[in-house]
Amino acid sequence: MNSPILIACAHGTSSKLGAAEVNALRDGIAALRPGLDVREAYVDVQDPDLPAVVAGLPAGETAVVVPLLLSVGYHVKVDIARAVKSRPDTLAAAPLGPDPRLAALLDQRLREAGVTDNDAVILAAAGSSDPSASGNVEELAGQLRSLRSNRIVAAYGASAKPSVPEAVAMLREEAAGGAGAGDSAGGVDLGGRVVIASYLLAPGFFHDQLAKAGADLVTAPLLPSPVLASIALERYDAALAAAGQPLA
Repeated sequence: MNSPILIACAHGTSSKLGAAEVNALRDGIAALRPGLDVREAYVDVQDPDLPAVVAGLPAGETAVVVPLLLSVGYHVKVDIARAVKSRPDTLAAAPLGPDPRLAALLDQRLREAGVTDNDAVILAAAGSSDPSASGNVEELAGQLRSLRSNRIVAAYGASAKPSVPEAVAMLREEAAGGAGAGDSAGGVDLGGRVVIASYLLAPGFFHDQLAKAGADLVTAPLLPSPVLASIALERYDAALAAAGQPLA
């Protein structure tokens, strides 16, 4: 008996480097589980689009859509949910984040960039109008705070507040002793830099915007890292277990 099909569903990007990183992630998932049928799909920008991939699945075979996304939001709750509902034997897994391993990976990116305890850190996510997405990012920020003593605030590229440039301006004001300084700073010395921790999978439009937000430093995205492939497979296994489906 074959394992259920895994549809690795990413957002999609016009960045060639970003697309290559996501393709490598998909290859990494397949390498961790030899023989597993791992298929490509996107909710925006790129083809093949998810509804077409789901419609083309073999009749009677179980499939699991694993969102290569970092939080719950419109794409998970609407695009992926609609595609899953369109076909029997199709399941939706949880997105990759939040997860303590992603916080550890962000900590690694900050260390690689030479961030010190005196630097203020902005956890920069893509953003969504869905409050669940912001809640996921705040949860990840809490996980990162457990690893670092920095002043850490969450901010967004679109659709949620504060925006990343607004967060940069706020932290600059705190460092200068203006409004918002004091208790909100948690007693951390803000005499260092303002650093943006890119909570994005790969290079692309949103990551490019971070360089324009006025921070002193922007870390690299999460990819490449083998931890993302491991999390994706765990989400796949968990979705099957919740549905009472065998892995093979």
